[in-house]
Amino acid sequence: MPRLASLQSAATLSDLARLLRFEPSGLSYILYRKPAAKKYSTFEIPKRHGGTRTITAPDDDLKLVQQRLSDLLQDCVDEINTAKNRKDKLAHGFKRKRSIITNARQHRKRRWVFNLDLEDFFPCINFGRVRGFFLRDHNFQLQKHVATTIAQIACHANGLPQGSPCSPVISNLIAHVMDMHLVRLSSKVGCTYSRYADDLTFSTNKKEFPPEIAKPSATDPHLWLPGPDVQALVNHAGFRINNSKTRMNYRTSRQDVTGLVVNEKINVRHDYRHNVRAMVHRLFSTGEFELWGIIDKGGTKTLEKRPGSLDELHGRLGFIDSIDQFNKKIASDVNYTRYPAGRESMYRQFLIYRDFYAASKPVILCEGETDNVYLTHAIRSLAASFPELAEIDSNGKRHLKVRIYKYARSSTARILGLKDGGTGHLKHFIGTYSRETDRFKAPGLKQPVIVLYDNDNGANPIRSAIREVSKKAVKATDAYTHVVRNLYAVPTPLLNNAKESKIEDFFDAAIKATVIGGKTFVAANDYDSTKHYGKKIFAHQVVRPKADTINFKGFGPLLTNIARIVKDHAAVVGATAP
Repeated sequence: MPRLASLQSAATLSDLARLLRFEPSGLSYILYRKPAAKKYSTFEIPKRHGGTRTITAPDDDLKLVQQRLSDLLQDCVDEINTAKNRKDKLAHGFKRKRSIITNARQHRKRRWVFNLDLEDFFPCINFGRVRGFFLRDHNFQLQKHVATTIAQIACHANGLPQGSPCSPVISNLIAHVMDMHLVRLSSKVGCTYSRYADDLTFSTNKKEFPPEIAKPSATDPHLWLPGPDVQALVNHAGFRINNSKTRMNYRTSRQDVTGLVVNEKINVRHDYRHNVRAMVHRLFSTGEFELWGIIDKGGTKTLEKRPGSLDELHGRLGFIDSIDQFNKKIASDVNYTRYPAGRESMYRQFLIYRDFYAASKPVILCEGETDNVYLTHAIRSLAASFPELAEIDSNGKRHLKVRIYKYARSSTARILGLKDGGTGHLKHFIGTYSRETDRFKAPGLKQPVIVLYDNDNGANPIRSAIREVSKKAVKATDAYTHVVRNLYAVPTPLLNNAKESKIEDFFDAAIKATVIGGKTFVAANDYDSTKHYGKKIFAHQVVRPKADTINFKGFGPLLTNIARIVKDHAAVVGATAP
């Protein structure tokens, strides 16, 4: 049954609890019997440019309920939009497939950009408004008890708390009527309208900005105030405009929409890029960097410089990259595709530093995702024999002590150029590794980076790159080769005096004889698909589901060589440590 229909048919707390994947008694306890003082913690956090923001954070149990309610309501919104063939492009905050980028893009290249904020956006949406919306809205029209329970889950101190996972989706639902009135007014007077949470934006290329939307103050021509029509529509919808935060951005000045510059293409503010670049430089030089963050000092939250994490810096670089990729996608000027090359280079350098130079555990790069599957399950199966590669905890669970690099279809794979881990990409990685890591002065190289490749004629390009960088002879019978710094290359071992080998050779004949859909397995890249299936199906439909029963003993020699690299590199690091 569709999610919306299930919610509409729910009549009791028990019905709603099941939709939220909770036991009714558990949901009842959280809502009605858990002490109110334990449901939320409230604190002030300082804003970067002055003032504070009140955060009311739910405890873990209530937060989970609210998160599942948010997911349920977003599913319902998606169903409503699909049924009505509605694009729903007005609100962009906290919505699937919406972001500050989609909010800003429609205000690019405008003569005028006017922003205003709503005051106390979440807190002013009280219990009665939430309950009444789900009772009366024609898209929902929920049963009374269910509407009441949703309001009890969502509200605190008679308002939506800022810090609850379900406050954003509920606020968007309730503000939708205001959005519809404002977009009609905007269309009538020649403006574009959008909203991101409590931030409303109107833009136009008209010679004069429509006074219905905003007009300059009688005492200060640069102080713009909401027009009477906008003021009336916002107030009628139950919201208030914060007149101290209205701002008109002219074409001749920097035009900001939800923190992004929109004068020409969408862009990140210069000071943001500059700060990120400085953090990256500091990281490469010292292994550390600082950023502004919330510090708890004896229960008081203050905004100070604090040590930053690699994940935080990755997030900032990924954000800048997402803006650049968005612009590439929509740009009509083909020359723009070369513009962010410097930023991509910085992002690439950071990923090489994080993933390889300063890796926290040994890293193994295989020739593609199927090899990753094989190796992961082989290490888990043989964990007891290879303590350098995995450990077994007190509950019998097996945990890898190495990172098998995943070739995710993401910005990371694109920026690094590793793509699917094919021979050509690994050759390039080996050939450029020394130059790529030469720029780093911070401590690193403590963990080995191991390139695993099939020991056949197809590996000739990889062997050539190894020889060129390491200045060593590379033989098929070598256990491994130390290439440069912490980079190693290990070929699949030769079995029974064979002249070539590939990783699939380490499976026993019985598992490779598995028939799927009347087809048999072939490890070659070229095969008759009417009779055979290939490596991907073998990895995901044979090895993965049967991993607990497969005999991985044949992988022993390969894992022995990998474990030897880990031990040998640890010895080198220990010998050179101060």
